[in-house]
Amino acid sequence: MDRQIRTADLFDFSVPYLTPLLESCEYPWEIVPKIDEYIRGLVAAGIGGFTLYAPGILVGEGVTVAPTAYIGAPAVIGPGTDIGPGAFLRRSVITGPDCTVGNSSELKNCVLMKHADVPHYNYVGDSVLGNYAHLGAGAVCSNLKSDKRQVVVHGDADYPTGLRKLGGMLGDRAEIGCHCVINPGTVVGRGTSVYPLTSLRGVIPPGCIVKSPDNIVERREQ
Repeated sequence: MDRQIRTADLFDFSVPYLTPLLESCEYPWEIVPKIDEYIRGLVAAGIGGFTLYAPGILVGEGVTVAPTAYIGAPAVIGPGTDIGPGAFLRRSVITGPDCTVGNSSELKNCVLMKHADVPHYNYVGDSVLGNYAHLGAGAVCSNLKSDKRQVVVHGDADYPTGLRKLGGMLGDRAEIGCHCVINPGTVVGRGTSVYPLTSLRGVIPPGCIVKSPDNIVERREQ
């Protein structure tokens, strides 16, 4: 199975204010160290149709923020996005339109493209979630190895990232089951689904169903 790991393999660049960031990175992990500075630039320049929610935070039209949610600067929240009760956007979060950050989910230094869903008790740190990517309840993107060493992406080759903190990179329409753990530096291809309670690592090809780490099958056309 083809293990596609370049940024253009994983994501459609369909959100205009995210496109320059994506185009500047051949591999998705290169996005992560650029997120904070990129958001600060957008906030300083402004985005048409966005308003200043608080110092350092831009929100698009139709954004809803629950009274018990927290958004730390810098942040850009795309139009139509719903920030639910107890959500904790710690800092450096940018979303596309119509995303969901739900009950008690925590985000830090990450990109969510359009219609990405982080709906229930999720942790997403130093990660990139593609268009229509979805995390089941309790699924987390772990971003720090137990030995605290550099994260290496293990695909057909090994890719040292130079990063001590790196979470998951989920391609467009990736579906992650409840209570999965996306280990540091994991890449999930476009349209791949993962069964609940799975611990993922390495590079998972596109268009697959992950039943367990050693049982990955190609999705059949319906």
